[in-house]
Amino acid sequence: MITAWAAKRHQALAISDVFARGAEGGEDLAKIVLGLADGPVDPAAGPLYPLTDGIKQKIAKIATTVYGAAEVRYSEKAEAQLAQYVARGWEHLAVCMAKTPLSLSDDPKVFGRPHEFTITIRAFKPSIGAGFLVALTGEVMTMPGLPKIGAYEEMDVVGDRIIGLF
Repeated sequence: MITAWAAKRHQALAISDVFARGAEGGEDLAKIVLGLADGPVDPAAGPLYPLTDGIKQKIAKIATTVYGAAEVRYSEKAEAQLAQYVARGWEHLAVCMAKTPLSLSDDPKVFGRPHEFTITIRAFKPSIGAGFLVALTGEVMTMPGLPKIGAYEEMDVVGDRIIGLF
């Protein structure tokens, strides 16, 4: 279905099967990416906001334009941090949003892209060396890629053998 959809719209598409086939499984996708990288640049493509925007302006653009939020609220802690960052001259850094991985909101019970919701920035985590500020929303943890059930639950020692390691 997806292949037919892409073909009908003249969109490049490749099935990536690197997990099962290794590098060979990603060759078709790599060729498409390289072709697109060497092609013309769409003049409409570009950053969502200029770095000269203030921190709150950048967050508002991300939250409303990309996430579908109606409003952004800030905790007292976030407001205090913002004042410190502006005083340090960090207001022109890029912003990275840390939110629930299940939706574009800060609510882990909401899935997908909700509309007209309020997102709350509870705190910030500066990544000055990398050149951006991380806006922490809701109760999100910033350690990415952890599954709901840890791999350790499948590990055991039976006799003198360790089982469940991958």
